[in-house]
Amino acid sequence: MTVEALIDRLLASDVSSLMLTYRWAWPTAEVLHLSGLVLLVGTVSLFDLRVLGIGKGIPPAAIHRLIPFGLAGLALSILTGLAFVSGAPDQYFYNSAFHLKAAFLTVAAANAAYFYAGPFRRVRALGQADDAPRSAKAAAIVSLASMTGIMLCGRMLTFFRPPAAF
Repeated sequence: MTVEALIDRLLASDVSSLMLTYRWAWPTAEVLHLSGLVLLVGTVSLFDLRVLGIGKGIPPAAIHRLIPFGLAGLALSILTGLAFVSGAPDQYFYNSAFHLKAAFLTVAAANAAYFYAGPFRRVRALGQADDAPRSAKAAAIVSLASMTGIMLCGRMLTFFRPPAAF
């Protein structure tokens, strides 16, 4: 399927119609998207910072119990993000900020898969004063950097509109 065909298909969808027809659909989705992002970044960053050694008085497992809230935020951000793309697909598919955001999302997902397949087992067993292994610290740095990239690129979406939008 070509990009143009995908854009046409998305614009013909019920989600696109909802986003473009109802005055409050887009702003409501923006608020929900930001709320999901806050949940995700807040919980994951707190855990990442503990893995890096900040807040050593707290066992990593205690902070990790907050991650389900972050996953709920991720789900909310994904759903609203898909609504945005459905509402104005040409603004996303031809936008270099969106391409970078997608790359950072891919890095974040691969990093999470790596972390939970390996270093997490050792991190989960750490006590409150224990230091995380280097592999976990590296994953925490990649996590923080990729989330920062995702947020910056998301913000830049409105500034790097494709020429067809003008």
